[in-house]
Amino acid sequence: MKNKKYLKWILITMLLYLFFFVPIPYFIERPGNAVDLNPLIEVDGSSRDNEGRFMLTTVELFKATPFTYFYQFLPYHSIIREDQLLGQFEDYDEYRILQRYFMNNSIDMAKAAAFNESELPYDIDYLGVYVMSISEESLFRQELNLGDSIIEINNHPFLNTDEFIELVSQKEVGETISLMIERNDERSEVEGELILLESTGQPGIGISLVTRTQVATDPVVSINAGSIGGPSAGLMFALELYTQINDISLNGHHIAGTGTINEAGEVGRIGGVEKKVVAADREGADVFFVPDDPIDDELLEFMPDYTSNYAAAVVTAEDIDTDMEIVPVEHISDAIEYLNQISNQ
Repeated sequence: MKNKKYLKWILITMLLYLFFFVPIPYFIERPGNAVDLNPLIEVDGSSRDNEGRFMLTTVELFKATPFTYFYQFLPYHSIIREDQLLGQFEDYDEYRILQRYFMNNSIDMAKAAAFNESELPYDIDYLGVYVMSISEESLFRQELNLGDSIIEINNHPFLNTDEFIELVSQKEVGETISLMIERNDERSEVEGELILLESTGQPGIGISLVTRTQVATDPVVSINAGSIGGPSAGLMFALELYTQINDISLNGHHIAGTGTINEAGEVGRIGGVEKKVVAADREGADVFFVPDDPIDDELLEFMPDYTSNYAAAVVTAEDIDTDMEIVPVEHISDAIEYLNQISNQ
């Protein structure tokens, strides 16, 4: 009798463990944090007053269990299948590598955009391209790793993704090429044949890539994003830099936001904007900068439910009944114009 009771408790314990702790092939996405940017960014010889702050906003993503699977029914929580999130990546670690490289690129572009808008000089060093994914069909699949830097093609250096693609497209399908790669600060040479890319009808390696850059500025800028990944903090990094360089006061405003940015200062669309609005409101932001990305009629014909970041942010702000002002931004200059207004109040 005691043995049966003992086995019963073992079974119950095992079932509870499975229900609460064993991961299933889904991820839960929910509002993350609104992170103060001032401690993350340092500009030599510059500072910004503490009467106000900029905040980048995040989305929290974690592996689901049978218990947390039901979180999807909570407000501003959603569930994503593992294969949808990871795509062609083999595991979450590879996905995180991709997000880190996106973050590094966004930091460089934020520096360039802020200095460009401040009419200050800066230099961009082009260091080849990062390998962001490798297709199943690629004949370089055994030679390349995610995160490798490609420096040369057939001993021919190049600056960016456009030059890389142009060099490859001039060759023939089946032609053997050599790539100089950099991995863990060591360089080596690998070889393989080009394949026909179905997406373009051109010869290619079968990888996706992004330009590897390094922006040098004077004064020197240091940005530490910690474990935060992805490209969507670019706008807010650039604004924190701009205000430090130009000594702009926020007059006590707590400003959150999101959006990618490029060297020219153009602000791009991001994912999870609704959850980021919630995160900003929870942290007490009174202003939220959001990409102004109007949707054209042609796109709506194919995707009638497609919503712009700005429209989604406005709907969310109304739904959670926040007093936070939603400010659309198409270019960094739009945000700077707003900052100048509140600085002079």
